[in-house]
Amino acid sequence: MLKGKSNTNKKEPEGYENMAKQIETVSIIGLGALGILFGHHLSKRMAPGTLRIIADTDRIEKYTKNPVYCNDEKCNFHFVTPEEETGPADLAIFTVKFGDLEKAIENMKNQIGKDTIILSALNGISSEEVISRTYGWDNILHCVAQGMDGIRIGNSLRYENMGMLCFGDREPGIISEKVKAVEQFFLSTNFPHEVETDMHRRMWGKFMVNVGVNQTVGVYRGTYGDVQEEGEAQNTMIAAMREVILISEKEGVPLTEEDLNYWINVIKALHPDGKPSLAQDIDAKRPTEVELFSGTVVRLGKKHHIPTPVNQFLYDRIKSMEKEF
Repeated sequence: MLKGKSNTNKKEPEGYENMAKQIETVSIIGLGALGILFGHHLSKRMAPGTLRIIADTDRIEKYTKNPVYCNDEKCNFHFVTPEEETGPADLAIFTVKFGDLEKAIENMKNQIGKDTIILSALNGISSEEVISRTYGWDNILHCVAQGMDGIRIGNSLRYENMGMLCFGDREPGIISEKVKAVEQFFLSTNFPHEVETDMHRRMWGKFMVNVGVNQTVGVYRGTYGDVQEEGEAQNTMIAAMREVILISEKEGVPLTEEDLNYWINVIKALHPDGKPSLAQDIDAKRPTEVELFSGTVVRLGKKHHIPTPVNQFLYDRIKSMEKEF
């Protein structure tokens, strides 16, 4: 159903492997949970200096004084300021919060050239559109991160399941040379991934699960374990997800109960003591991405005249919690 077709299932031109661009340099911006996770994994498998973590001088100074750790292992990151002219990277990965995306786009200008492939691992369904306003669509691949169960406290990340990056072309049914290049790079660095040939459906599915699990765990001040078992929290999560299903049909990417069951199984595979990003933001008294989740659902519900009472409840509750920060 949602399982992406791998390259071995699609006939490619003879010698296709040699056509794909070889990725040797990678730039990541955003040291949240995903940025730390991806950066730590790649830094141990790439040549020194070929993985660049983009950060301003204040942040670099902070990370120098208080190093970043991943599963109790110090991260040996090569930091580069936005102003440094290193030449474009072969692959650029955005792992910032949605509210920080515009600034990140500006800060990546020296890292992105005409041949740079761009991946956005942000939540929601609109970050690629925002990035395209500056860099165009030609080199942007659609992407979702799923299955990671880490908890970040300060500069330290702990996780049990790394999850994976699922990526593919904007147009359904194809596997482009750019996708092939990223897949070859991820294979060479043992980076968990999956190639998907219907990324719009995958992205809407990820949006649906984020609307459910992120907000429910946050509102109930719990963990993944609270929504993995039958009860009020799980019922709230599923009800919020079903409101997304109703809206997705009107938006031209109709999700089904099969999609819902797929993503519930993804949730069940997470460590029960883990927490999604919005719940961690509430714990840390940081601004949340509620506007990206229930805010979007409520807005689209009004657009299509579809009631969204569960997401309205979650939105109101999270907004009330934010006022206490």
